[in-house]
Amino acid sequence: MRRDPFSPGTRHRKVGFMKIGIIGAGNIGGNLARRFTALGHDVSVANSRGPETLGALAEETGATPVTSTEAARGARIVVVTVPLKAVPDLPSGILDGAADDVAVIDTGNYYPQQRDGRISAIEDGLTESRWTEQQIGHPVIKAFNGTYAQDILDKGLPQGAPGRQALPVAGDDTAAKQAVRDLIDELGFDTVDAGGLDESWRQQPGTPVYGNQGDAEAIAKALAEASPERTADWRA
Repeated sequence: MRRDPFSPGTRHRKVGFMKIGIIGAGNIGGNLARRFTALGHDVSVANSRGPETLGALAEETGATPVTSTEAARGARIVVVTVPLKAVPDLPSGILDGAADDVAVIDTGNYYPQQRDGRISAIEDGLTESRWTEQQIGHPVIKAFNGTYAQDILDKGLPQGAPGRQALPVAGDDTAAKQAVRDLIDELGFDTVDAGGLDESWRQQPGTPVYGNQGDAEAIAKALAEASPERTADWRA
């Protein structure tokens, strides 16, 4: 019998020490750096302005400030968390030197009216993360895109805690997706498998799950109720 792709589920497995690279040091990237370092992971973080601008974050967290071409070196997990309009400007080879089984997390969202301008392929129906995947030349796992940055710091709960917040995770690579789900579990959140990347429209801006702080059951329900039609607020 085919498994329901929106069934809630959580893996109860300790991730263990990992090298994690974060490309983008905004609200999401900065708070992920704070949490990952607190969990004992070896974190490198980069932004568009250069490592010399990341001194305060490095001092606070112990993360290593690097250039964007260095962030992925040796990394098992790489987080790409930059505005969509900036993705094509990322240096070529940003994943050079990453672990052979690297899982790349895309946290991005398309905000055509508010920030990014028109991206024709997305307007024509390509999912946002599929577009990002094409730009960087590597499969991605969509996660954290509808998560409030402050929740990453404040909302994590132990496994099995009542009302534990859940995050949707979409992607085609089963092993990479599981690595990301395990890491999110370690952060203190349940996860819901949102299907493959072509189904990731279910968690894009304007959908019921976007910004949803519910538990796994609520997130699964929100994913199932999503419509593929992009509303006017989220079109160029």
